[in-house]
Amino acid sequence: MRVFLVAGEASGDRLGASLMAGLKSLESIEFQGVGGPLMQAEGMQSLFPMEELSVMGIAEVLPKYPELRRRLHQTAEAVLDAKPDVLITIDSPDFCLRVAKLVKKKSPIRTVHYVAPSVWAWRAGRAEKMAKVIDQVLALLPFEPPYMQKAGMDCDFVGHPVVDERQVKEEEIQQFRAKRGLGNAPLLMVLPGSRKGEVARHGPIFAEAIKRVYEQKPELRLILPTTASRDAQVRELVSDWPGNPLVMSPKDINIADYTIEKQTAFAAANWALAVSGTVSLELAAAGTPMLIAYDANPITRAIISRMIKIDTLTLVNLVTETRVIPECLGKECRPEIIHPKLLNLMDNPDEQIAAMKLTMERLGRGGENPGLRAAKAVLRGLQ
Repeated sequence: MRVFLVAGEASGDRLGASLMAGLKSLESIEFQGVGGPLMQAEGMQSLFPMEELSVMGIAEVLPKYPELRRRLHQTAEAVLDAKPDVLITIDSPDFCLRVAKLVKKKSPIRTVHYVAPSVWAWRAGRAEKMAKVIDQVLALLPFEPPYMQKAGMDCDFVGHPVVDERQVKEEEIQQFRAKRGLGNAPLLMVLPGSRKGEVARHGPIFAEAIKRVYEQKPELRLILPTTASRDAQVRELVSDWPGNPLVMSPKDINIADYTIEKQTAFAAANWALAVSGTVSLELAAAGTPMLIAYDANPITRAIISRMIKIDTLTLVNLVTETRVIPECLGKECRPEIIHPKLLNLMDNPDEQIAAMKLTMERLGRGGENPGLRAAKAVLRGLQ
């Protein structure tokens, strides 16, 4: 059986790797496509570096449009040449759905999109357009299938791989602290984003907020997990930050060892300051209280603010129908607003615990592995 997968960013790479592992446990599979280090570790050679597709925001995409367009047509042609049993596109809808559209114009290859677009948040019409080129959707959130089914697509709620995260033991946390020279210091995890533009935009804002926090909590230590492609950028960013920040990346160790250490770091952190996105679920899985802050390019922000239909971007808030995770979004993503909210989080972290636990339950913790559920859904669709 031949499967062609396309992922465009780190969170998609993670989903793709879990799905690939599930498929391999059920069938003999030949993989082709575009993916990151986790998908490559599962047995796929990427057509080109996945990081080339990790661009988000209207204003951010425009300068890179010619190169993205070239990669778009290259990917579609590779799918048509490979003649796979199924094309599975993973998140990154602006790129992935265009690939599916080009493929469908020339071939009846079955198309599956992993991660339902957030039509419940903005651009509701995307579902109907998507139904013209996508046969089946794999949804991460339990309330998404009706939106997709109404538009005419098969849709399976498969859960989120984050619920299958390894549960870190206290002795592992202590070993991690000792190995990294952290002692018993309170730990703040800082996650400014996985894309170059996100790190550049949020880094200075986070830096100023953290410097203000240090004036009241000088014993604080910082941990910044990042990707190999962002390693140099993040190290330069924190070069003048207080508290001897610990930057972690898979640049100098294999991805499997890094994944284990990263999971341990998430569990070891007392609190987190993070951009919005899938990382909020990773923090919830680890039980780490968080503050979410995010801003976009001013042009992108102005456009999105007129289209969005929800009052929170944090998945924990959405899944639990609460608003216990504090946010600093858009124009509120400023040091003078983040600083007091971060201090309040440090003094009152416990109110988030119940919401994080409920999130994991609703996303499938304790049930069948989400990657395996996704794999079974794909195979059912083929039958």
